[in-house]
Amino acid sequence: MAEFIDLRDAIARHVRPGMAVALEGFTHLIPHAAGHEIIRQGIGELTLIRMTPDVIYDQMIGMGLARKLVFSYAGNPGVGLLRRLRDAVEHNWPVAVEIEEHSHAAMANAYEAGAAGLPCAVFRGYLGAELAEVTPTIKSVTCPFTGEDLAAVPALRPDATVIHAQRADRAGNVLIEGIVGVQKEAALAARAVLVTVEEVVDDLEAPANACILPHWVIDAISVVPGGAHPSYAHGYYDRDNPAYTAWDGIAADRDAFRAWMEAHVLNATPADFAARVAPLRTRP
Repeated sequence: MAEFIDLRDAIARHVRPGMAVALEGFTHLIPHAAGHEIIRQGIGELTLIRMTPDVIYDQMIGMGLARKLVFSYAGNPGVGLLRRLRDAVEHNWPVAVEIEEHSHAAMANAYEAGAAGLPCAVFRGYLGAELAEVTPTIKSVTCPFTGEDLAAVPALRPDATVIHAQRADRAGNVLIEGIVGVQKEAALAARAVLVTVEEVVDDLEAPANACILPHWVIDAISVVPGGAHPSYAHGYYDRDNPAYTAWDGIAADRDAFRAWMEAHVLNATPADFAARVAPLRTRP
């Protein structure tokens, strides 16, 4: 049953050292505010799961919170490398990070398997690819009905999934609209689900193509206007492209990265997100 709670308390209660944690959101609705709260609380030794690690995981890895990354594409969308991830993998700075790389299709199917309570996902994939040579969790199975060789990967069952969404109603149901990605599957696969939202309303006013997560699959809801910045929240504010462009230079140098994190994350609060998206707002 969803509980409305301050973000700091939600993270402290549901995210603990050593957990497997998924912060999902595809292109938009990336839960940056929640990720920053994990950083401020210094919750480490995490297995971070995400289809596209993006800037938020670059920051968490650069602050030494990750011991393993399960992912399917590592990059700053439209800009380039995740330099803190690369530094951790190549030079063990600030700590070594184990990587488990998959395709987008494998990650999506693995989340669906986790949501269904299955031990693994079976699908057509990796034909002609060499990723299985470096990722031992990629296996093959023979279909008992057709004899076809199929790919298989373990189901993803995060200890906690964190997502950002547009709205929650007062009963704790959550609306996601726009590009949904794998937020629904990642939430249903998790043992605990934390959601940050732009606002709480009496009526979700859900359009026909929207996704609604019912209150009984959610553990905690925190109201954080602007909580996806610098990604965007469809219908609320645009993507902050200059912030993404600037990240490559910030993350290129260890000292510059640490200074930026000190100023913009460690000494920031969830309320700061609202101010950052003010010039980008598309919804009053």
